[in-house]
Amino acid sequence: MPEDTEKSPIKTIVVLVQENRSFDHMLGWMKRLNPEIEGLTGTESNPLSSSDRIYYSDESGYVEPDPGHSYAATYEQIFGVPWSESHTQLAVAPTMEGFAQQAETVEKGLANVVMNGFKPDQVPVYKELVSQFAVCDRWFSSIPTLTQPNRLYVHSATSFGATENDNKMMIQGYPQKTIFESLDEAGYDFGIYYQYPPSTLFYRNLRKLKYVRKFHQFDRDFKEHCREGKLPNYVVVEQRYFETKLLAGNDDHPSHDVSEGQRFVKDVYEALRSSPQWNEILFVIIYDEHGGFYDHVPTPVTGVPNPDGLVGPEPYKFNFDRLGVRVPAILISPWIEPGTVLHGPSGPYPTSEYEHSSIPATVKKIFNLREFLTKRDAWAGTFECVLNRTTPRIDCPVTLPEPVKMREVEPNEEADLSEFQQELVQLCAVLKGDHAKDIFPHKIVKDMTVVEAVNYMDVAFQKFLDDCDEAEKNGADESHIVCLTEPGKTKTFKQKLFSCLVCDN
Repeated sequence: MPEDTEKSPIKTIVVLVQENRSFDHMLGWMKRLNPEIEGLTGTESNPLSSSDRIYYSDESGYVEPDPGHSYAATYEQIFGVPWSESHTQLAVAPTMEGFAQQAETVEKGLANVVMNGFKPDQVPVYKELVSQFAVCDRWFSSIPTLTQPNRLYVHSATSFGATENDNKMMIQGYPQKTIFESLDEAGYDFGIYYQYPPSTLFYRNLRKLKYVRKFHQFDRDFKEHCREGKLPNYVVVEQRYFETKLLAGNDDHPSHDVSEGQRFVKDVYEALRSSPQWNEILFVIIYDEHGGFYDHVPTPVTGVPNPDGLVGPEPYKFNFDRLGVRVPAILISPWIEPGTVLHGPSGPYPTSEYEHSSIPATVKKIFNLREFLTKRDAWAGTFECVLNRTTPRIDCPVTLPEPVKMREVEPNEEADLSEFQQELVQLCAVLKGDHAKDIFPHKIVKDMTVVEAVNYMDVAFQKFLDDCDEAEKNGADESHIVCLTEPGKTKTFKQKLFSCLVCDN
């Protein structure tokens, strides 16, 4: 390990990105426990019509329907009017007044779902973490749209122009440099602990042979690595994005039971807390985007830099110059005083905010890395200031409370796939080589159920790993990305084209 980290007590940063919930929905009522938190008062509301308003409440529980969170849906939620090209040309302020009306266009009665949050006792793991460590009450998603583009920002400070799924980029892999390569270049290590095939493989460079050993099965390796003090410098923990009757989803995406996500966070925390590395760890929990749930804090719309000069596709032609809705962010370390509340950053620029690019920006600062990834992480606030003690605490809880199950029925493994689940299946099709078939990209996921997706992805990802092993045995270069072809079969022109897009040959 390079000596530069001697300047910081933190030698390992652990990142967990949950799914599709806003700050107010998950943590807004924590203000009852700590008035310093920019949370809820009960006076917040949204119009249902010109004469009727719905007020925010604390009656959230198990959420079955999935609220709207596309670019267009989020635009209406933030500005209170449906998206139109003419309206985007106006310099309008965010009102946060469109959540209820947009929800009603998805399903009648859904406004009541998006205008409710959890009582602190319903999310007991977060209640304990917020009181024992730090909450950031001004952390925004990087882009006002869906899951995948926001997740790309977490480790690369850009979505490379994507505002939704891009099939070409799915095949090629997103080519931008990530914080993983920056760490590797500086002599630091990283590891990705997955439960289903990891979404970090959307990045092209992580498909290279040199990085395949950085991927570890969570259930097999994570607790063991914690116990043995073998966690690398940068740890990404990926959750179960799918659920079956045997294994419930624990990513908090509706309709997954939030209590499963609470149990997952509890397991990760307790493994970290028991590690001999505990006094060198900073554990960061955020959510990728708001998932259509209400938040009262206006999203920043000025002074946000486009990361790389790219503009989003038609029809929106988004310039990546405003942020998404506020999301939960909890920061955990023995170097943090109990009950710490982190508000907006003090720089590096007057308009800087905490958003997903704050993670690579902070990693760069703590590990003294050479350069920023884009203009966005150069602008984003860094959160090393949350380490507000001169000595590590010895009173951090060893265990966290037991979550209470919210869903009364078993998981529906015959359900249709969400948009992000479809994208993960399509990613696995690329890894397996099925992208060269006429079933890619849409036919492969058409009418596919969750349990079918899980089975397909298991086979596809294992084939990718087996092909990586075979390529290594055959002496392939470490920068090689495996081309998945059936032995003894001649490729058509289309298959050659798609294979070359994947393997860069």
